[in-house]
Amino acid sequence: MRFMETPDTAAQPPEDNEEHEDNADNADNADTDSAAPTGVAAQDWKTASADPQYRAAVVDLLGALAYGELAAFERLAEDAKLAPTLGDKAELAKMASAEFHHFERLRDRLAAVGEEPTAAMEPFVEALDGFHRQTAPSDWLEGLVKAYVGDSIASDFYREVAARLDGDTRSLVLGVLDDTGHASFAVEKVRAAIDADPRVGGRLALWARRLMGEALSQSQRVVADRDALSTMLVGGVADGFDLAEVGRMFSRITEAHTKRMAALGLAA
Repeated sequence: MRFMETPDTAAQPPEDNEEHEDNADNADNADTDSAAPTGVAAQDWKTASADPQYRAAVVDLLGALAYGELAAFERLAEDAKLAPTLGDKAELAKMASAEFHHFERLRDRLAAVGEEPTAAMEPFVEALDGFHRQTAPSDWLEGLVKAYVGDSIASDFYREVAARLDGDTRSLVLGVLDDTGHASFAVEKVRAAIDADPRVGGRLALWARRLMGEALSQSQRVVADRDALSTMLVGGVADGFDLAEVGRMFSRITEAHTKRMAALGLAA
């Protein structure tokens, strides 16, 4: 999964977006810091994991993230073959390396809490591989849009869930969702391509809308198939997260997608 932040004022040029992203992130962090965590979010892993249902939900979450990172590594390495220049190829190789390091952190964490990493990842292989098969890019630009838009939807979803995790797990999850540098790189390259040939914009806009639909459907399927994750999202383990909030969560993810499309110079 390629993880990127959402520009707060996406209609501006890329260099301005980065500044506003930082400001938005700082504001979000300030809001988070000002609200003291409660319930599970105020606990550490040792305390929270005493609840077997919560433990199962976290193992599922880390397994899904770990396989997502491994798949992202493989995909970026493949996308590098489509890169038009050696510089672009090297940039993607660097990002792929960062994704693999994220995978290693998640794998090691699963092992540290007594879980077999491969077994934790296995339930998510079919869904994630299916998503990537259905959204295989046909060229370099589609690959960039997929990494920027598609993976960011998954990142948004995991950030929403992270707010309900114990402090130790939350710190790990947010750490592996750090942007690997693909955001500004993708925006720069896609905007340049559209400037050179405006017709490219229409094709990429259709592609991004398809990615949005497939990514949301996949997220909902994964949650529906895993009882522990479902419970975490709709109540029980997660404090104050009900069905209405799940709907609002997906609305926020959709809104973030619209901002990213604007950052790319594409219509949502």
